[in-house]
Amino acid sequence: MAYVLKRFLAMESAGGILLIIAAIVAMIMANTGLSDIYHYVLDTQIQLRISSLNLEKTFAHWVNDGLMAIFFLVIGLEVKRELVSGALSSREKAIFPALAAVGGMVFPALWFVFFNYGEGESLHGWAIPTATDIAFALGVMALLGKRVPLSLKVFLLALAIIDDLGAIIIIALFYNHGLSIPALSVAALGIGGLYWLNRAQVKNLVPYLILGWIVWVAVLQSGIHATLAGVILGFLIPLHGLKFSPSQELERFLHPWCAFFILPIFAFVNAGVSLQGLSLTDLSSTLPMGIMAGLLLGKPMGIFLTCWVAVKLGIAQLPTGVCLRQIFAVSVLCGIGFTMSIFIASLAFAGQPELANLSRLGILMGSTLSATLGYTLLYCVLPRHHVKTAVSV
Repeated sequence: MAYVLKRFLAMESAGGILLIIAAIVAMIMANTGLSDIYHYVLDTQIQLRISSLNLEKTFAHWVNDGLMAIFFLVIGLEVKRELVSGALSSREKAIFPALAAVGGMVFPALWFVFFNYGEGESLHGWAIPTATDIAFALGVMALLGKRVPLSLKVFLLALAIIDDLGAIIIIALFYNHGLSIPALSVAALGIGGLYWLNRAQVKNLVPYLILGWIVWVAVLQSGIHATLAGVILGFLIPLHGLKFSPSQELERFLHPWCAFFILPIFAFVNAGVSLQGLSLTDLSSTLPMGIMAGLLLGKPMGIFLTCWVAVKLGIAQLPTGVCLRQIFAVSVLCGIGFTMSIFIASLAFAGQPELANLSRLGILMGSTLSATLGYTLLYCVLPRHHVKTAVSV
């Protein structure tokens, strides 16, 4: 049993499989006699009190504001690593996935607006289909094993990382609520302290994590979403050291926690959509249809058309060993919004459970269709044998 579990956790697709299982369990519980237990768990109040600081939130809020800050910390660490020494470390490497990511954010938003123009509150969710779930998309691609060229994996990873960076900017600009100047001032002082630690080349992670926690609390109280503190901390932890890289060490430690614990719990908390009282008319309403169209049509249109134009105009080159058919298949796979899309939906429709449920249904249907179609297309266009290619993005 232990051997089987070890083999499963070693699979690239393991994280994506756990996400799916967590989402299915949540849907079952939310739509059966277990719904009371499900909502009891989500609504359980958890209090953190230190002197005059008193934080009391539901379990669902602690997951979305706390655990997801750790996930965004890992994203910050990954983005910094790729910018410094990875797939985004030079203009030549970064331009192709960067253009693809921009196209993959603009077109889904346009499709959503097309369906929801004039719909009032629904229009607030325009950013929901702009996101791509890195773990899920890479997990589906991993199901094809060694048939996938390494350069195609790097392209998807770089595209998804830039996409997440764009989602973070959108959250900071458009989904903040009632800014608190005192709390922002404390956050700014904490960030200044982190910057000083970085410039002083302090390698010990403890002071970074202490200041990072202070910044998280301040941002949580400021009206800006607390997960942004995780990204900031990730960027300010040193990447290089003579014998020890604090950034890479922390990323290695946190990555399995994110893949096998934080993201499945997030999926469990947020994917439990009750179908009670919903009709086919609700499912075909503008909000879920706009999200589905954004993920299933907007993502591949935006990514592939942008890539095709960039190649034809000589602005960028295809990754080594990769053809446009494979780029199109990956662009469909990027319609898996899931984690990030659900996260944005929870911000866009906070306090509006009916709209939140409809948006999650659109996300689940659009992501499922994108995963199925993307996998099928990749299966058809990839070579039938193991391919070795040099990495060039």
